[in-house]
Amino acid sequence: MAIIAFWSNEERETGQTMSMVALSTYMAIEHNYRILNISTSYKYKTLENCYWDLKKENNLVKGLISNSNTTQVGIESGIEGLTQVIKANQTSSNYISNYAKLVFNDRLDVLCAPKTEDISNYEEIAQFYPSIVQLANKNYDLVFIDISNKMPQEQVRQILEYANVIIVNITQNLQIIDNFNNLKENNQFFKKNNILINVGRYDSSSKYNSKNITRYLKEKKEVQVIPYNTLFLEACSEGKVADLFLRIRKINVEDDNFIFINEISRFAKNLIYKLQELQYK
Repeated sequence: MAIIAFWSNEERETGQTMSMVALSTYMAIEHNYRILNISTSYKYKTLENCYWDLKKENNLVKGLISNSNTTQVGIESGIEGLTQVIKANQTSSNYISNYAKLVFNDRLDVLCAPKTEDISNYEEIAQFYPSIVQLANKNYDLVFIDISNKMPQEQVRQILEYANVIIVNITQNLQIIDNFNNLKENNQFFKKNNILINVGRYDSSSKYNSKNITRYLKEKKEVQVIPYNTLFLEACSEGKVADLFLRIRKINVEDDNFIFINEISRFAKNLIYKLQELQYK
């Protein structure tokens, strides 16, 4: 049981959410883990859109309600409902799954982002994320949390402290690479052994390839990458990521998607190795 935090110190897009989606979905299929993905996004539903057609679902719910003669009684779903239970001090570790959405039975659940578009309401809900990841860690093998840059810094700090492994997300941009290098040099926290670096939307033809970034950052092991892949990006926009990974899980070296899957497989193996390494220290 472990908490894996996906985090970036950049305001700019790093492909963080899609990287977490790719890795967790692959591991849910290929490894014997029960996984929870936690979205902490404000306003955007990037993670949820990878798995479901939310517009279609919302229209279906509206249709069912409008055609029903019954009064809708409010028990909140998702993160809003879960925070109400936590406030009432009625939680147990298996409560989390009651408020999460199912992707693969007994393999992958998603705790969706708050529905609110009011920043003060969001910040109030965000106070519960550190407690939620600790609760979830008792009931899931792996808890992946996608840390939004809108989350209050105190909650970010707590989650990073709780995390068994922190995935720092960067891009093939020298300024962003330098930003992390400076952070690592000036902050002892990011020199710890539980840090992995990931390059999202990776382009192997860039001069800032994984080997050069590894050397530049003076890392002992090659940084992780999630390659740019057209099929994956399309699936993320159509709510079909689960279907895509089931379809292309077994491919040969001649397939155009081999490098994409191979790099995710390498990432998964390195994460598992890192968790095992930390366990025995």
